[in-house]
Amino acid sequence: MKRNQPKTHVLALGLVIVTGGLACRQSFAQGSPAAAPKAQQVPLSQSGSVEAQQSTAGSAGSSSSVNTINSTIQLSGSYEGSIPDPKAPKGSLTLTIADAINRGLRFNLGGVSADVSLRQARAQRLAALSLLLPNIYATLTETSAKVDLQTEGFSASTFGKAISLPTTVGPFHYYTALGNVSEDLSLTALHNLRQEEALAQAAQMSAANARELIVLAVGGTYLRVIANQANVVSQEAQVKQAEASYKLADDQYQAGTKTIIDSNKSLVELHTQQQRLSALRGDLFKETMQLARLIGLPASQQLVLSEVLPVEIPNTAPIDEGIKAALEARPDLKAARLQLKAAAEARGASKSEYFPSLSVNGDYGLEGVNPNKGVTAYQVSAGVRIRLFDSGRVKADIDQADAAFTQLKARYDDLRAAVDLEVRRAYVDLQVASDQIKVAQENRQLAAETLTQSLDRFSSGVTNSVEVVQSQETVASAEQDYISTLFSLNLSRISLAKATGQAEEFIPHMLKGKQ
Repeated sequence: MKRNQPKTHVLALGLVIVTGGLACRQSFAQGSPAAAPKAQQVPLSQSGSVEAQQSTAGSAGSSSSVNTINSTIQLSGSYEGSIPDPKAPKGSLTLTIADAINRGLRFNLGGVSADVSLRQARAQRLAALSLLLPNIYATLTETSAKVDLQTEGFSASTFGKAISLPTTVGPFHYYTALGNVSEDLSLTALHNLRQEEALAQAAQMSAANARELIVLAVGGTYLRVIANQANVVSQEAQVKQAEASYKLADDQYQAGTKTIIDSNKSLVELHTQQQRLSALRGDLFKETMQLARLIGLPASQQLVLSEVLPVEIPNTAPIDEGIKAALEARPDLKAARLQLKAAAEARGASKSEYFPSLSVNGDYGLEGVNPNKGVTAYQVSAGVRIRLFDSGRVKADIDQADAAFTQLKARYDDLRAAVDLEVRRAYVDLQVASDQIKVAQENRQLAAETLTQSLDRFSSGVTNSVEVVQSQETVASAEQDYISTLFSLNLSRISLAKATGQAEEFIPHMLKGKQ
């Protein structure tokens, strides 16, 4: 018996060491690798609006004025700015409205922001898709270990007092080179993917709506600049007329046929017209710089706008057809519908958290004490996760998803009503401007005839300079009314195009270039 004790001791000790080594190896080999680091993304922001407005002008300014509407183009947020064109031309640049709009679509900050938001939405869709696809990766490990047998559950009492166990085993070394694959499948992940797909499509529609807003912003500003140009040209003619009237009054005063008061009144009128011209030129410079700012050009860029405001009154489709076209074509309404669809998928994802999910994991590769003595090793596991109790977390997710869906549904219904109202208002604005342009044209002609008669009466000595000055003011007011109403008419046209979702199709081709 004594000769057999060393052999038994050796076998038992070997069993302990192997068992401990296997336990240690399994704890290392089967442990999941640490999650790969994930980048944190910078949140994007986009805000701004473009709106063409027409309102009652209040006091017309004089008894001869027929203009009772005030039309403006309002810009805010990112649509007011642009990124610089790196190849901006030097010197003077001639622009049609189509040229200006093309530049705006390339360089306006509103479009740039919409494009990057679309890229982000597509990236989020790709991230949701990746959760449904297998994750394949490789791991290479080199392990050195020394094991305390007692922590592994082995002690002297395990094999009896006759066997003496060492306190530790090791150190020992081994390596693994494995290819790993993991797959998680759940209805929640599928709904999340559908949600991100809907949001990506909504972002694409939002980008299309941003293009519509840019076309409206650039087109409206272009119209405002050429209206200011027309005001300057008209005012220059008024200054020349005032100079001629003053020269006539001063010549008659020098000849002794008129009093000095007639000469002074004519001089005051000349100075008034010169002040107006200076103010209008300042407005023109500022509006031109604003247009350059919208389309990626420096404020110092000299622009020559090659088109003028058209006078023709357009034929429009019936209002019911316009509303129907808007509800079908407006990209912001399409984006709202897609966001509502995404909210429905989010609600479905929340409800599907109650359902089981499946996971599959596996690895295949080499293990050994060194790279030259490796053996093939693999491991495959599959499991089903069934939710039994979650303290109400799933119900909370469902309630939040329901709240978001209800809010987006209300916003969508409100937007439909807003589109209907916007189209109706655009029709009203166009009708008002169309009616007023006819009156403004007639008033302009009558004012010019009245001034001619007043000058003839003054030259003949029948009247004094007061009548001439009043006639000049009437002409100036009629010219300003005509140009303002003409601007309102064309701004109403582009506002209606935007309201019906046809801005990019209509506005670049609405003007005729100078021949």
